[in-house]
Amino acid sequence: MADSIWISLITAGVTAFFLLGVPIFLVIGLWVVGVSLVIDFTLANVGVTLFQGLSFFGLLALPLFILTGDLINAAGIAKRLSDFSYSTLSWIRGGMGMSTLGACGLFAAISGSNAGTTATIGSIMQPEMVKNGYDERFAAATAASGGTVGIIIPPSIIFIVYGFMMNLSISDLFIAGMLPGAMMVIAMMVACYLVARKNGWGQVQPFKMGVSATLARKAYLGFATIGVVIYGIYSGKFSPTEAAAITVGFTMIAGLLITREISLKKLPTIMLRSGQIAGMLAPLIAISVVMQQLLSVLGAGQALSELLSGIDNYYLTLGTCMLIILLAGMILESLPVTIILAPILAPIAQQAGVDPIHFSVIFLVGAAIGFVTPPFGLNLYVASSITGISYVRLVKYVIPYFIALMACWLAICLIPSLSLFLVNL
Repeated sequence: MADSIWISLITAGVTAFFLLGVPIFLVIGLWVVGVSLVIDFTLANVGVTLFQGLSFFGLLALPLFILTGDLINAAGIAKRLSDFSYSTLSWIRGGMGMSTLGACGLFAAISGSNAGTTATIGSIMQPEMVKNGYDERFAAATAASGGTVGIIIPPSIIFIVYGFMMNLSISDLFIAGMLPGAMMVIAMMVACYLVARKNGWGQVQPFKMGVSATLARKAYLGFATIGVVIYGIYSGKFSPTEAAAITVGFTMIAGLLITREISLKKLPTIMLRSGQIAGMLAPLIAISVVMQQLLSVLGAGQALSELLSGIDNYYLTLGTCMLIILLAGMILESLPVTIILAPILAPIAQQAGVDPIHFSVIFLVGAAIGFVTPPFGLNLYVASSITGISYVRLVKYVIPYFIALMACWLAICLIPSLSLFLVNL
């Protein structure tokens, strides 16, 4: 009983630190150390688990995909994709915001990373949206929200982790994520349109087919990069981690020799920026794994299993699982959420009659929504770091996108064919 009181006090204390602006890595770290001392868990475990939490082969793709994003940005490829996307939507109120979301969807098909998508597209489009008459906070929130599809639209690192853990076909999982990922982009576009129309944000320009066709031709390197990634992974020629390395080489050569917007002198600066983003994300992932381990020691997994085992209604089981995933996504990164909850929730959902592939999409879309859900909201931290706007100032402006994503998540949950149609086809 005394331990539970101390743990509650520690949790309240670190929550207060978070509200005062202490970095989330330190907040989680203080909780981990405090709880370890309370339950007499050796502190040496913290160091060991921090190392082991990052020694997963699939995570090698993370810094490579982030570097891919920075190379695509520096080579002008991402700008060409964004220009093409805007040319197709410039005639609509909120068109630039919607094109930012569309560019996030295109880039997600290259990067496989939510943070990489947010960082790359946000650094390009957020300043352009501000020039176009949008509120700077809404523009940053748009990039953060668009980044959520980074782990849903294939290729996706987290789908690989989920498939490996649950013994499911990676190809089937990738295919199952296509329609839901597209739906998420469209739902957020609708939310952007409504907010922009209400506030009078953005300038409207007439649609010109010739301009759009010209910009599509200029964006061929971006489409080629997407093609390389998709062909390589789906044909089995290389793994997602190898795909990340190949796209780094492809985009580097494209920037040096084709667009010639990258010079050898610029490469160290580009790699340093990528290292800074990866250096911000890696500690968060590592400390989240330690937190997940402590939650397991405290019996959180067993408690969830016992709670759900008594529910025998299909929709009630799904609803409870969704609530648990959402709450976990609010305080943990998607990787530890998947590691701790997927082995618990997936068998229970399957026993209730939920298709395993369908549930994987439900699970990971919920985890993706966690990227823009305080207090963790990893994409909001990334958007804050690239724009200089404080995390707290972004939260209000992400609410319309959160509502759109929740509506989309509910539809994916209630209509299994949205996830299974292409798989069955």
